[in-house]
Order: sequence, then C-alpha cells, then structure tokens
Amino acid sequence: MGLAWEAFAQERVTLQTRPGVTQSFFIADMGKRRPEAVALLLAGGGGNIRLRVEEGEIKFQTGNFLPRSRNAFIRNRILPVILDAPADQQAGMSDTFRRSAEHSIDLRAVLAEVKQRYPGLPVFLVGTSRSTISIANLAASLDREIAGAVFTASLFYDRGGKSRQPLLLGFQWSAIRVPVLLVHHVDDACGATPYEAAARLSQRFAFPLISVKGGKPNQSGFCEPLSAHGFYGKEAETVAAIAGWMLQKPFPKEIE
Repeated sequence: MGLAWEAFAQERVTLQTRPGVTQSFFIADMGKRRPEAVALLLAGGGGNIRLRVEEGEIKFQTGNFLPRSRNAFIRNRILPVILDAPADQQAGMSDTFRRSAEHSIDLRAVLAEVKQRYPGLPVFLVGTSRSTISIANLAASLDREIAGAVFTASLFYDRGGKSRQPLLLGFQWSAIRVPVLLVHHVDDACGATPYEAAARLSQRFAFPLISVKGGKPNQSGFCEPLSAHGFYGKEAETVAAIAGWMLQKPFPKEIE
C-alpha cells in the first residue's frame, strides 16, 4: 500500500517535447485517495503558472479557477495534473499557438507520460476561459486518446462589446468525437464568455451543461478568476459535479 500511495505523490515533471523546448506540469499529491481518473488542467489567460522549485518546494500561481480548485478534484478522486505554458511560451500562449501543431505535440507528450504512470485511468482535458481554445483544438486532434473534454467559462468571443468576433462560437464542434461537458456560471459578466452562448451550444449539439449560480462577491474584474467567471465561492460544488460526469455518476445540472 505504501508503494501505491507513493505513486501519487506531489511532483514537478519536465519533458523535452520539441527540439530545444520543454513542457512542465505539476502532479498533485492524492494522499491516501486512489484516483479514478486524471484531469489535465490548463489554466486560463496565457496559461503560464510559473511552475518552479524554490528552496526544495514546488511553487506555482494558484489564482486561476483550475489550479485553485485542485484539492476539490482530489476529494472527488480525480488526480489533478496542472500544466504550465511550454518553455518557449512563458510570456503567455497566444490564441494562434493554442491552435498550433506544436501545442498538440506538447500535450501528446504529457498525455503519454501520464498514461504510462497511471495505466488504466481515463484522462480528461479541462480548460477554463482562454484555455478552452486549447481544449477545443486538442480534443479534436487527440480524438480517442482522451476520455473527454470539459469546457468551463468558455471563450465564445474575442472580446466584449458590439465589435466582438466569434471564437469558440464559430468552432467546428462536430470535429470533437469524445464526450464534451460544458460548465458555465449563469451570472458570468465577462463579455467574451456569455452564459447564453453556452446554453445555445448545449442545445444545438446536445452537450450536457452544468449551470452554476451564486458564490462569493467578486474580488476581481468580470473576466478575472475571482468572480462568477471563475466560479468564485462555488469551486467545490462545481468540481464535484465535473467529477461526477467524469466518473459516469449522477451529477447536478444546476448548482445554486
């Protein structure tokens, strides 16, 4: 049993994925919980969490919804694997890079490493806000190599306002052939991520949608993670519902 627990210890892993480029990721400590699935978590914004080791301790930025909620994944027996931006994208991944073959190469390397370490566990991609661009394109290219894809606070438009242009709203969703889950806060006030777009997408493609309400008062801007956009104050319930979907258990479609 000691060996089994050790296999799920906290770790920073760095892989050589492309010539001269490395990709790092963080594997959380599951404690005595045996995981039933793995979630590859891609943070929003530029995706750079500054994963590093200082004085023998693993450190990274934890303000984004997904890194912030890693303990909730653990409680629900989902092993959180949190990705940093690759070494050549430390200034932040652009939307163009998120759609690139290079990004897919990096993720394939991470996926292969994770599957080797945890054989038999289903692996899901999970993104939030701008990283949902990555999730959409990766889910289409990785196809059956993953068990499913979770889109939280999806980036449907490039910006708010009348001049906004479609991003994921115009994506070819039929290219994704793995199960898809949409998760969105009803009161998400970011102009690029309106709840109504998630509801329309769910209806059009019959994707399950988890609608979240309530939470704590905003401590950041509308498009930042400490707001309804980042499920602030509703992290535990939201992740529990996501885990239920991953493990094919009953899960609430509405969280209040």
